[in-house]
Amino acid sequence: MVGLFYSSGISQQVPQDQAKAHLYYTAAAKLGHTRAQMAIGFRHHMGIATPKSCEKAGTYYRSVARKAIDWVNSGPPGGQHWVVEAYHISEEDGGIYGFRASATSSGANAVKVNPNSDANAAIDDVIEYLDLMSKKSDSKASLNLGRIYYEGQRGLERNFDLAKKYFLMVAHQYWKRDGTVIENPPSGLDRLAGKAATYLGRIYLRGEGVDPNFTKARYWIQRGIANGEPQAYYLQGLMYKHGLGVTQDSAIASDRFKYSAERLDYNPSQVEMGKIYLERGSEADVKSALHFFEHAALHNNLEAYYYLGELTYQGIGRDRACNLATHYFKRVAERVEPLTSAWSIANDAFEIGDIDTALVHYLVMAEQGWDAAQINMAYIIDSAKSWLKLPLATSPLPAPSPTFQNHNLAMVYWTRSSMQGNVDATVKVGDYYYYGIGHEKDMVQAGNWYSLAAEHSASAQALWNLGYMHENGMGLKQDFHLAKRYYDMALEVSPEAFLPVTVSLLRLRMRSAWNTMTHGPIHSIEDEPKTSQHKSIREWIKAFMADQPRYYEQYSENMFEETYHEEVAHEVYEESILDTMLLVSIIMLISALIYYRHQRQLDAQRRREANAQGQGQGQHPLNPNQQHAELAPGAGHNPANNPPFAAGFMQPGGQFQNWGAGGVGQ
Repeated sequence: MVGLFYSSGISQQVPQDQAKAHLYYTAAAKLGHTRAQMAIGFRHHMGIATPKSCEKAGTYYRSVARKAIDWVNSGPPGGQHWVVEAYHISEEDGGIYGFRASATSSGANAVKVNPNSDANAAIDDVIEYLDLMSKKSDSKASLNLGRIYYEGQRGLERNFDLAKKYFLMVAHQYWKRDGTVIENPPSGLDRLAGKAATYLGRIYLRGEGVDPNFTKARYWIQRGIANGEPQAYYLQGLMYKHGLGVTQDSAIASDRFKYSAERLDYNPSQVEMGKIYLERGSEADVKSALHFFEHAALHNNLEAYYYLGELTYQGIGRDRACNLATHYFKRVAERVEPLTSAWSIANDAFEIGDIDTALVHYLVMAEQGWDAAQINMAYIIDSAKSWLKLPLATSPLPAPSPTFQNHNLAMVYWTRSSMQGNVDATVKVGDYYYYGIGHEKDMVQAGNWYSLAAEHSASAQALWNLGYMHENGMGLKQDFHLAKRYYDMALEVSPEAFLPVTVSLLRLRMRSAWNTMTHGPIHSIEDEPKTSQHKSIREWIKAFMADQPRYYEQYSENMFEETYHEEVAHEVYEESILDTMLLVSIIMLISALIYYRHQRQLDAQRRREANAQGQGQGQHPLNPNQQHAELAPGAGHNPANNPPFAAGFMQPGGQFQNWGAGGVGQ
């Protein structure tokens, strides 16, 4: 706690002193204090009050990750299970800047649900609906209810009795009391029943809400295996691995894990296979272990992260990479919340309105490096929230005590969250410099932070801010053309920014037009250079043929092996050939039609010339009406005056001149 006081300055007894905070954190970490190890590891990782040191950060995070994995494996078969409590309070308001204005709730990241709804009310509504459908014998609804009660979530405690009830409902809809399957089961019920049976086996195997019963566990797990459920193979593998209700047999266990890992892509089984290969120790086995761990990590498996961290940290089976290993260890440490954090205590305090208690716990976890805690801490004490607070758009937060009303403290945690890649926090830091919150205004620094947030076009807010600063020459060079570019980019990133961008562009165009008319010194809006889209037929064919090799080169043999099954690869190749043949056929058809039209026009022209010669040999003079008809458009057109290839196209004054669009043939 002494390190916390010196780091945050919230105590009136000691001033803020990062050097002393670092000293006290280090002392506690060397004594084995888990949360102090995370705090000092984060400081070395980010270079807070000390030079960045991956080696030192990795050492501390590795120590915490080992404790975390030991704690996870100390639980019942399959490891400890807990409800994830970490979350961003700001997301309940649609993000730091509100709904559709924050990077997390706009553009590609736009949430699909109403941000004004309370999370607990939302899950209550889901449960009520699923329960109604379950009473109508909807097996899928019953299975989902069972999983919700079994897994639990923030605001909903686990309830094994209700989970078991709904799993049994699904099982009884598929199996009779004697164990045989009902006649003509509905399509898909076998899969749902297999999942329900596997969960029932898991409950009895782990003793969740009941006494452990390996006989019943084996009975239900075997049913899950009969219906091809991946988790059932994994659980049976655990029973044979540890001799739970069966004779211990590592060969059978390995067989179950391998089938589930390779055939069914079940990530806990992939981790078990990784462990088996790692224990063998040969170079080939280590590579196989890496393969399984990497696949499991794609599914966010905790143990896979730990083993990848160890192998990467020690340089076993791959090149040593300290930063990557530290990243893996940090993820493991932050995932095991019951061991390394006080998220449940902080969230409970926040829910009942005890803001100061919640802030103390968020502050401790923010020091440990949790991005969500840093955001929560800064968001609650932030005094620079939107001036326009619509009651329907955001939920009002209770004000903290004067102890926490500190601009500099908010700035610290906005900055640390930004260092971990939070885009909205980066924009917030820019706002603090722009408005001079807690220190002097600094437009140059504001522009730098906005540029950082806009680096990968992730924040429409940052892009709009840059456009505004360029428009008015605030910290950045005044340039109307650049301002328009940033406004346009903001709209591309987030269509929700249509109104502010449109108003800004209207004002900008008026200013740019006045600047141009008065020969002002500011760079006005210019048309972006455009490449010519017109190509001759020869150029088009040449470009088409040149692009074909590049198109096929992107599909290497390895890509087909990893991404496509053999049948799919043949389908892709065949479709490409068909596309090419279709294109060639269309070109040939168009060419034939043009040639046909050309020949018909030549024939018509010959007939007109023959008729004209025949009439010229006659002795009867033409009356005025006949003269008018002869001089009708196109009747006396001289083909000698046509430009080359003119016969292939419609001539001025032809009989098709009133068509709204061209046509082929006559």
